[in-house]
Amino acid sequence: MIEEYADQVWRGEADDSIVDAGMTGKGVLTVTEGVGWWSGFGNVIAFESGGELVLFDTSSPFSAARLHEDVRKWTRAPLTTAIYSHGHIDHVFGTAPFEEEGHRATIYAHKAVVERFERYLLTNGYNSVINQRQFQAPNLRWPDSYRHPDVTYTDTLTVRRGDLTFDLVHAKGETDDATIGYVPEHRLLLPGDLFIWVTPNCGNPQKVQRYPREWVHALRLMAAMDAEIMLPSHGAPIFGRDRIRQALLETAQWLDSLVTQTLELLNSGARLDEIVHSVRPPEHLSDRPYLRARYDEPEFVVRNLWRLYGGWYDGNPAHLKPAPEAVLARSVAALAGGPAALADAALRALADGDERLAGHLAELAALAAPDDTGVHRVRAEVFAARAAGELSLMAKGVFTWAAEESRRRS
Repeated sequence: MIEEYADQVWRGEADDSIVDAGMTGKGVLTVTEGVGWWSGFGNVIAFESGGELVLFDTSSPFSAARLHEDVRKWTRAPLTTAIYSHGHIDHVFGTAPFEEEGHRATIYAHKAVVERFERYLLTNGYNSVINQRQFQAPNLRWPDSYRHPDVTYTDTLTVRRGDLTFDLVHAKGETDDATIGYVPEHRLLLPGDLFIWVTPNCGNPQKVQRYPREWVHALRLMAAMDAEIMLPSHGAPIFGRDRIRQALLETAQWLDSLVTQTLELLNSGARLDEIVHSVRPPEHLSDRPYLRARYDEPEFVVRNLWRLYGGWYDGNPAHLKPAPEAVLARSVAALAGGPAALADAALRALADGDERLAGHLAELAALAAPDDTGVHRVRAEVFAARAAGELSLMAKGVFTWAAEESRRRS
């Protein structure tokens, strides 16, 4: 069953990715003897060996109870070991129900996971806001306590449990605390979020620094492991050495192209604006089901590369020490004939198909007249249209949030 499903996803006949968890609610599915796959927003891979249960990733605080229930239908072995692929909350919150059974697990992770948890406490409110916006979840509250790893490592670590070996390798990509897992007994690769069945989440506009170039290296490293099974922490399994290598190497090629183009333009002295509107991903990979820009987007990756290598100054001298946005907006509105004139211009731009320009004009109008209900009706219309026309979750989230802000004020 699971191999047939994975084949459908590979051929683009079914969706299963970080955006569409296609098998959620199906419980733990057996991949091979002693290996189970649990699908959710944050997959969990379960191993039963030598009377022990090992989990690679542990899902989120919102699904911990369901995970426990489903795993217990698959095995009654006590949880002795868990491995975090990284410290995002959809991967680190599922051990509590197992440990309440009376067995405290040993949790392994890269050392930077601890630093991430400390940062989450410092920025708890901010993380609530940006994740409410990203996932359109207004009631989401960011956790303020975490199950810390018991054992951390720096570069590599080998863990033996039952009859299985877990070779752990540190990598950077979406995060700085990522762990790649490899189980040689099954020729099984555990990439965590380094492969998510869409373009790499490497430019997320509301989150901390990503590492595109290092991500390319990690993808090529994983391809060289010659695995026969790959179980990502988001999206469907991939079976077969050739398919795994193709998916990893083509993802590396896609991302490496953005890195190379961006660095060439940055090194030539181009402004960020020019780079964002010039860099394009390889066209010949556009039909791959694992390279659709449905979560992150290429231009966000470019901006993240600029932040990593070029700092925050974007090359526009007016942005070095800018006027407050509201002051600039009022000045532009006065030149245009008032905020309503800007709002009308935004609607004309929208009608003409220039949604980017419409967004600028609508935002200027709202900044110039923050209490004008008519202006906010226009802003809501513009950003609702922008959200409807986007494919990536990141863009949809920001534009939908902006539209809702203005709907409440119109």
